Amino acid sequence: MQGRQPNEAGLSLVHVGEPANQPARPVQPIVAFDRRELMQILAVYGRKVGAGEWRDYAMDFLKDRALFSIYARVSERPLYVVEKNPKLRAKQGQYLITNQQGRILKRGHDLSQVLRVLDPDLAVVG
Repeated sequence: MQGRQPNEAGLSLVHVGEPANQPARPVQPIVAFDRRELMQILAVYGRKVGAGEWRDYAMDFLKDRALFSIYARVSERPLYVVEKNPKLRAKQGQYLITNQQGRILKRGHDLSQVLRVLDPDLAVVG
């Protein structure tokens, strides 16, 4: 039977929508925030949530950039977007923050410096 593979218990597993003997599609690479970057972003986010200014966030990991969108309340548009775009690493810097209108508020090579636009009292730790 096409699409069935027996397992150790003698049961058959059915793979819906996968033709038998079809080579696996290569996984497309994506850009993501690493643990250190995410900790820095979540530290600022946590302070703003604690102050009652922000309420929700969303993360998107795409093939060319990673996005951390910040929402003040339930809405269609984020209040701010923290973006990581490695293609811009050698140019203006891979990190940037845009506002709700899409205007770039800060861009740079150092995420902690870029995040200061969202939390000016944030101390830079090097």
